[in-house]
Amino acid sequence: MANLNKVMLIGRLTRDPECRAFSNGGKVAKFGFAVNNRAKNSQTGQWEDVPVWLDCEAYNRGDYGKLADRVEQYLKKGSQVYLEGHLKLDQWDDKTTGQKRSALRIVVDEMQFLDSRSDGGGRGPGGPRSQQASAPGDSYNDSHGGDDFGSAPSPAAGGPAEESIPF
Repeated sequence: MANLNKVMLIGRLTRDPECRAFSNGGKVAKFGFAVNNRAKNSQTGQWEDVPVWLDCEAYNRGDYGKLADRVEQYLKKGSQVYLEGHLKLDQWDDKTTGQKRSALRIVVDEMQFLDSRSDGGGRGPGGPRSQQASAPGDSYNDSHGGDDFGSAPSPAAGGPAEESIPF
């Protein structure tokens, strides 16, 4: 029986990332994320954006997976990003009520920055534009050509000038 657990989202951070380091050298960055669903308002007949609020986690994994570091360094509340990841169900017992609680979270496997550099998203010229994290046991896939986080092509290298980017 086949299974697939993959999420692809474009949205904005709803709060600054909170990072925690582990004793084994690992790290996690947790942040809130919001995406919009379109729904027709039954009273006005107009289409409206209905926000969906999500909790996300990004981890440093393996020798090259520094996704949590990139989230901490370059993202902040309001940053627009594309995320790929998978769903994780956390379950625990509430200490005050004794009831079982659960929350569905997004574990980020890959992300791309969507804010323009002039938006002040924390990146300087030539800063990172995307980061791919490797899954446990997988080797790092350097599909960005040379560095471990990729960058947008510069106008001198034949890429588009920053002014021609529509965002």
